[in-house]
Amino acid sequence: MSMYKANAKGDYSEMIHADNPISFSLFVKHWKDLSVSELGGFVKRVGFDGIELPIRAGFHVEPATALQTLPALAAQLAEQDVRIFSVAAPADESIFAACQEAGVSLIRIMVDIDPDGYKATEERMKRKLEKLAPLCEQYGVKIGVQQHNGKYINDSNGIMRLMENISCEYVGVVWDAAHDALAGQQPEYGLEIVKTHLAMVNLKNGFFIRNNGPEAETAEWRCHYTTARHGMAHWPRIVRSLRDLSYKGVVCLTAEYTDLGNKDRYIAEDLAYAKSLWSE
Repeated sequence: MSMYKANAKGDYSEMIHADNPISFSLFVKHWKDLSVSELGGFVKRVGFDGIELPIRAGFHVEPATALQTLPALAAQLAEQDVRIFSVAAPADESIFAACQEAGVSLIRIMVDIDPDGYKATEERMKRKLEKLAPLCEQYGVKIGVQQHNGKYINDSNGIMRLMENISCEYVGVVWDAAHDALAGQQPEYGLEIVKTHLAMVNLKNGFFIRNNGPEAETAEWRCHYTTARHGMAHWPRIVRSLRDLSYKGVVCLTAEYTDLGNKDRYIAEDLAYAKSLWSE
């Protein structure tokens, strides 16, 4: 299994190397206040190979100006040997064009359930993905669909229903360890389910915690996002499963923590742990 490559400009777009089959990426949503040079320096110091960049209002790159700003930012980061492996962004043609120009190979999206229900949302999203396939081919950029706990398509089975009759060359799955675990899926099964379309792996962790006391009439629960070793997603089993699948590609640590005040320390510890699992 290998990662899809864009028709990108610049050497920094080359993602996968035979002697280093796993590239570690950081989702930098929580570091938007750093300058580009500060961001690149932090990513390298911690030990990442590159980043996933959110393209959103108020971030380093905004949707309206992405065609100009994304290639410029990619070039700046490349000077620090930091790549942009993926973006979290709307799947608009302008974003495809910006990604092609910047050498970014993947646009990550999620599917939130609309008011008319799960099945209607699913059918609408399947049609949308089918219409996006020509843009993927034209620009050499892949769409990656991620599952997410809550009011989203939230597990491996649900995501793979979207992939029926859709080419894995253009549309793939961003498999999220925490959200599949929160949905009750075993990692060996979840990864087996998505393996034909696996485009990227997200590593994070979380668990459910009761949001009200035992005297409440009805229990309410919320997700507490935590560090690698302490949630419902079992990272050692995940890494073993990825090895069994001969996965070669990007592993993105998404830095989702309920306690964001210590995010710099947590992400450094989590990356060190992830690398130790791959080195065993």
